[in-house]
Amino acid sequence: MSAIWSLIDVSQAPAIELIGIEKRFGAVHANKNINLTVAKGSIHGIIGENGAGKSTLMSILYGFYQADGGTIKIDGKPTLIRDSQAAIAAGIGMVHQHFMLVENFTVVENLMLGAEGGAFLAKGTAAARASLKRLADDYGLEVDPDAVVEELAVGLQQRVEILKAMYRGAEILILDEPTGVLTPSEADHLFKILGVLRDQGKTIVLITHKLREIMAITDTVSVMRRGEMVATRKTSETTVEELAELMVGRRVLLHVDKGDAKPGEVFLSVHNLTVKDSRGVTMVDNVSFDVRHGEIVGIAGVAGNGQSELLEAITGIRKPTSGEIFIGGRNVAGLDPAALRSIGLAHIPEDRHHMGLVLSFEESENAILGYHRDEKYGKGLMLDPDAIRKAAVEEIEKYDIRPPNPRLKTANFSGGNQQKIVVAREIERDPKLLIVGQPTRGVDIGAIEFIHKRIIETRDSGKAILLVSVELDEIRSLSDRILVMFAGKIVGEKMPDAGEQTLGLMMAGIAA
Repeated sequence: MSAIWSLIDVSQAPAIELIGIEKRFGAVHANKNINLTVAKGSIHGIIGENGAGKSTLMSILYGFYQADGGTIKIDGKPTLIRDSQAAIAAGIGMVHQHFMLVENFTVVENLMLGAEGGAFLAKGTAAARASLKRLADDYGLEVDPDAVVEELAVGLQQRVEILKAMYRGAEILILDEPTGVLTPSEADHLFKILGVLRDQGKTIVLITHKLREIMAITDTVSVMRRGEMVATRKTSETTVEELAELMVGRRVLLHVDKGDAKPGEVFLSVHNLTVKDSRGVTMVDNVSFDVRHGEIVGIAGVAGNGQSELLEAITGIRKPTSGEIFIGGRNVAGLDPAALRSIGLAHIPEDRHHMGLVLSFEESENAILGYHRDEKYGKGLMLDPDAIRKAAVEEIEKYDIRPPNPRLKTANFSGGNQQKIVVAREIERDPKLLIVGQPTRGVDIGAIEFIHKRIIETRDSGKAILLVSVELDEIRSLSDRILVMFAGKIVGEKMPDAGEQTLGLMMAGIAA
């Protein structure tokens, strides 16, 4: 990396210079006197916990928000960025975590959208095709111009997003959590593309919570904490440990500390399970596996390969088309979530906002959601507010939920603390079977460490755990056995020490 750094001409004006940037949302001081310099022709990482202010800062740079104070300089010149059109005119492009593509349009149609080149589309289409070929040749961004976007693999859809930005003349490219939906091999290919773009003189700002990626691809990294810029380092002169400590403000355990599993009897047994969606498309295809007491079975796979539908069938949210689900020897296929909770199943859902919480409810109300009929919280239709609040306070203390206010609306907690509310609610019910979907999605490094500890403690107390995560590092760290899903099928089983490349090929359907 030091060799790459030496190639960057620091004598020329920075590509980006942010000076004294201020932004408030009511009482929340999201950005506090932020100063940031990004060298031209470099890859600059920005990291920080949830709520640190990094997305707000990039939204100001791309024109989604207006700063309350401070100056933005692009190529050394003060630049007023009132909206995203002004950002594009200043040579800034942004690739969002959730792609901004029209899925039933072709690649070339998406490329032209908003830049059609006049009333005569044929002329504009020809120009777009020529530009697409040039960009593909220059930067290794090959993609079929006539392919329909929804039929492309996720990695290629992301490539279309990058092409869109380049087509509009971007010299500065902002990428927000770009590898969240990619397989390891797709992520590696993305990094190669970013390296080519840098070598061609483009400037890249990378927002990610994955420190391994920061170390692998960036030249410089800046750390934000609680709305402030607390440090900037040459990547070659720092470590993952230092960056983690700068992010959180204390030392962080970066690996999952766990002993060997002590599996007992089979508690969850899935036999020939098939699940179809509302269109009749098979999402889970004849899947069978077992989970024992005292072990974590992880399911690895790229999002959209049937993992969500599998969890929904096991937890009673979705009725299976065929097959059997045994919990403790009883066939429970088709039972509703309340009935499953009564026999010891707890569920940490993949999407906390849509399936785990009611954001307009107070923290204490969400702390008993789904368990509100328990006698300890009241009788019949009458709930006992004191008992509910007492239980919530105990969970807040045990799980370090911040701020420690059971009366606060759940929408006002950070993502990591919202996730802790869900994790506390489910684990503290002492379940026999814990179903966990994406336990640390959108969660900062401090909360990740805490949640991982709780999951391991639950395993060590003899519970059976089924884990789904798109984070391969998380699957390998937590699981005692790994099942790989592709296109609705279990395509193989591996132990956690299996190589990332091996698991990545299986996730892509290339190897079994």
